[in-house]
Amino acid sequence: MTLKKTVATLAATLGLLLAAPLSGAASAKAETLRIATEGAFPPFNMVDDQGQAQGFDVDIAKALCAEMNAQCEIVTQDWDGLIPGLLAHKFDAIIASMSITPERQQSVLFSDPYYYNQFHFVGAKDRSFTTTKEGLKGLTIGAQRATVSAQWLADNLADDVTIKLYDTAEEGYMDLTAGRLDLLLNDTYPTFDWLKSPAGQGYELKGDSVINDDKVGIAMRKDDTALAAALNKALAGIIEKGVYAEINAKYFPFSLLTKQ
Repeated sequence: MTLKKTVATLAATLGLLLAAPLSGAASAKAETLRIATEGAFPPFNMVDDQGQAQGFDVDIAKALCAEMNAQCEIVTQDWDGLIPGLLAHKFDAIIASMSITPERQQSVLFSDPYYYNQFHFVGAKDRSFTTTKEGLKGLTIGAQRATVSAQWLADNLADDVTIKLYDTAEEGYMDLTAGRLDLLLNDTYPTFDWLKSPAGQGYELKGDSVINDDKVGIAMRKDDTALAAALNKALAGIIEKGVYAEINAKYFPFSLLTKQ
C-alpha cells in the first residue's frame, strides 16, 4: 500500500536507503516511491497489452530504484497532468522525458540530466521543405501541447504557420499520415523510432535540429532535495556500472548521454 509522505519522512527514508540495502523488516517498513511517466511516448514510455508501463524511461526508473535499494511503483499520467499531479503529492517523481526548462524550474526541482535531446521536423519523403521561416510560411505544423516543441513553434512561427497541438505525439503522427499536417515538430529520438514503423516508412526528418542543447531530467517537488540527491547518486551509479549503457543499447544505436 502506498503511503503519503511528508518531506521529512521522505528525507529520512532516503537517508536509510543510501546508507544500507533494504532487507527483511526494514524492507517491509519502507515506504514506496511512486514514479510517474506518461505512457504515450514510445520508445521512451508506453503501455503494453497487459497495461504495464514499458520503455526507456521506465527501464531507467527501475534501474535507479534498484541502485537505491528502494521499493518503487511506476504509474502513468497524462502529460498535462504530470506536474500538477506531482505538486498534489499523487506521486514523488516524474521520469517521462521531461525537458529541463526555466519555466518548469519555477515549479519543480530537476535531477541532473539523464539524457540529452534535440528536435526535428518530420514530413513526407516526397515533399521538399526549406525549414526556414520563409520556407515554412503558410504550412500547418503540429506538436504535442505543453512541450518544448509547442513552445518553439509559438515563439518562432506563430505569425507564419498554422499550429495544431495534440494531447500525445502519437495523435500528431496520425494526423501527419492522414494528410492533415504538413510537418510535425517532435523530439528527434522518438521520431527516429517512429520512422522505423510501418506508418513511418514514407516519412523522414526535415532540415537540421531546431534545438540541440535540450536536457532531460527527473522532476520532483522543489523541497524534496533529499530525493534529488539520492536520484543523482543513483544515476551516477548506473552510468558507472554500465547499466545505463545496456538500457541505452536496447533502444538506440547511439548514446543519449552524448550531445548529437
